[in-house]
Amino acid sequence: MSAQPYHHRSVLVDAVVELLAVRPGGRYLDGTLGGGGHAAAILEASSPSGTVLGIDRDREAIDAATARNAPWGPRFEARHGRFGDLAQIAADRAPFDGILLDIGVSSPQLDRPERGFSLQADGPVDMRMDPSTGEPAAALLDRLDLNGLVRILREYGEEPRARRIARAILAGRPWTSTRALAETVAEASGYRHSRIHPATRTFQALRIAVNDELGELERALAAAPGLLAPGGRLAVITFHSLEDRLVKHRFRTLAGIGAPRDAYGHPVEAPAFRLVTRRGVAGRDADPDNPRA
Repeated sequence: MSAQPYHHRSVLVDAVVELLAVRPGGRYLDGTLGGGGHAAAILEASSPSGTVLGIDRDREAIDAATARNAPWGPRFEARHGRFGDLAQIAADRAPFDGILLDIGVSSPQLDRPERGFSLQADGPVDMRMDPSTGEPAAALLDRLDLNGLVRILREYGEEPRARRIARAILAGRPWTSTRALAETVAEASGYRHSRIHPATRTFQALRIAVNDELGELERALAAAPGLLAPGGRLAVITFHSLEDRLVKHRFRTLAGIGAPRDAYGHPVEAPAFRLVTRRGVAGRDADPDNPRA
């Protein structure tokens, strides 16, 4: 474990508290705890007796969130696990008045070279959100063939130059350096005046594959509604279009949008949920001072 401080600034904190309609005495689940910023805001807004159960697969995040929220005493509890396993991890504390999922990589994971997520700093080609389990990105690259890597880059990175990048990556195996990998991808991609680093989409794709992020999200979205109390709310923060599409589709399904209707235009089966906001909240509008919002 790194001795560096765990600095993570949670995004959209005020919007989360508002959209979850946090109230005194409420029971809340933060399925992606991170540094505990959202949990702290929810605990504050739900005082004097509201509770938060936080889940994270990263033990460094668990430690940081536990330290940050220690003043709340037994009102806060952190558990190690994957948010895709919400149903198993949190069932004993259900039902909840609100559930939050903040999807994607955290600032400390990006900023610490030893975690293997960084494009700029040099570190091992790891990218696991839980370094204690699973296959690091270097091992994944070692066993993939060309078609398999092209599929990952296209599906998870939406990379239009996936094949030329995949060839260069496979030719450079084995990979031990994130900086070397990023430089190889940048050179192979041919991008010269890109707004983002030329390897951004490739690193995103590998990270998603290593951590099964979209599968985890699908499982969490399937489980969360069953953990909510009547009138409870589910809020999800997404950072790229793949996550966004999954969440919007699930929310529309839960709200009965597009469901069969009778001859009078009424839903055949009344939806159990309704959308609190139709368009969601844009991070840059609601949290303009946070560069990663």
